[in-house]
Amino acid sequence: MDEQADPSTAHELTFDEELLLWLGDEPAAVRDADAGRIRDIAAEFARGFDALAHLGPAVTVFGSARTPASHPHYKLVRDVGACLGRAGYAIITGGGPGLMEAANRGAQDVGALSIGCNIELPREQALNSYLDIGLRFRHFFARKVMFVRYASAFVIAPGGYGTLDELFEALTLIQTATIRNFPVILLGGEQEWDGLLSWLEGTALAERHIEPDDLAVLHLVKNPPQACEIVEGARRRQREHGHLQRRRAAASPPP
Repeated sequence: MDEQADPSTAHELTFDEELLLWLGDEPAAVRDADAGRIRDIAAEFARGFDALAHLGPAVTVFGSARTPASHPHYKLVRDVGACLGRAGYAIITGGGPGLMEAANRGAQDVGALSIGCNIELPREQALNSYLDIGLRFRHFFARKVMFVRYASAFVIAPGGYGTLDELFEALTLIQTATIRNFPVILLGGEQEWDGLLSWLEGTALAERHIEPDDLAVLHLVKNPPQACEIVEGARRRQREHGHLQRRRAAASPPP
């Protein structure tokens, strides 16, 4: 395709797009600009941390931005947001439309805190209308840290590449013991997840690329109360582990 006719090039570069557009022959001025980028990245982390510093327990919900409010998945995710909200959890999403909106809307239905962490994209995605805190990020990696740092669990509703990216990032963090007692809830029926789960078991597990314990953190859930029960159990284990680690740290002599 002729580059001039490619609509994907007809926009101003986003911060991430500019950051990752490395050709190897950049002039010195472009390379020297990295110091400014580092300051921008640090400032973005600081803004996110400051905005969420007083947040209590929370659950991050992912799902398709393209799902309309008339779809059964929208009601299911809204009900999950409400169930978790009644249990005392804030709801964090990507802040966009579709199933992200459904989760935020469910939180506001019951007076729970509703948070959206949006991202600058070549095709603008507006924040949805059901947010108490709406954050805009320029860098995907800064945004991803907010999703995990403040969450007790991930709820993964049906979605596309972005949703699957977050799913496998969480599984990698769990597998490497970077996060512990962190459930990943696959929301919906077998028709949404059976193909993926069959591949993980029949190929990845069969070839010993993963272990049985790596699959055990995945929970296939069809209804909101079941999701809430799993989150509550994991939260108790997280608190016990956190208190134990702090006691061990306090008892250890300084280096």
